[in-house]
Amino acid sequence: MNERDPTLDRLGTETERNGLVSLDLMSTTELVELMNREDALVPGAVALARDQVALAVDGIVDRLRGRGRLLYVGAGSSGRLAMLDASECGPTFDVGPERIQTVLAGGETAIVNASEEVEDDAEGGAADLSARSVSVHDAVVGISASGRTPYVLGALEHAHGKKALTVGLVCNPSSPIARQVDLPIEIVTGPEVIGGSTRLKAGTAQKLVLNMISTITMVRLGRTFGNLMVGVRGSNEKQRFRARRIIRLATGCTEEEAYRALDAAKGETKIAILMVLTGDRYAAAAERLMQHDGYLRSALGQDS
Repeated sequence: MNERDPTLDRLGTETERNGLVSLDLMSTTELVELMNREDALVPGAVALARDQVALAVDGIVDRLRGRGRLLYVGAGSSGRLAMLDASECGPTFDVGPERIQTVLAGGETAIVNASEEVEDDAEGGAADLSARSVSVHDAVVGISASGRTPYVLGALEHAHGKKALTVGLVCNPSSPIARQVDLPIEIVTGPEVIGGSTRLKAGTAQKLVLNMISTITMVRLGRTFGNLMVGVRGSNEKQRFRARRIIRLATGCTEEEAYRALDAAKGETKIAILMVLTGDRYAAAAERLMQHDGYLRSALGQDS
């Protein structure tokens, strides 16, 4: 028989929201309106933690600028959201999967087949992070709505021992994870429409913050040019269309010139832009970009 954990009763994300004892008797329209009202509270909760998010992003940028990695650690819904965020960084910012990783409790099979029991394995979290050879050069972001998930706590403890930067993204105040990490991000979302279903408001808050972490980190690392997604590669027709449009917007060239530049640049949008704006051939443009660590604005001498 499992023992009841009394601390769960005190978590805002686990308590029942008042006034919803007849939720299952409400109409579909009423339920839609209710959930929409609750979801509208999330951006305000995120805004209250904006300084915490900014501090975390600056710390992560420092690690990645020094050739370190960003590793998300999570279990259940939180881990799956992190996996989604990390996987989108490749096609969006041309970042290799080794630079932004997700350590998910239960491994990749847990993406589609929930294995919630592994959340309680603190040693497993530490072991999974140890297998990634985490070091002082890395940033580790632990994600947990409750702020007390043993798997995440174990991983963060291991990361702290290796002098990595540790960040905790949680949805309850004064949680064990927030107390353990270097930089806590506390988004207090309160009770869910369905009591304890933290894939709802808590999950939405986590998704918003993960969007900020990855996107702003990439902007600070020069993975955009203005607001243009210059890391995109022309690997399929949609991406090639998008790349040509970005080249045109960045350079003012014609569609035909963008087409030729992208082809000459072997599908690499940044290099194509450099070729158009500088007149360099592929090898020279690629070398110039490499000398500036992939930062297009710097390669163009526009970073001051």
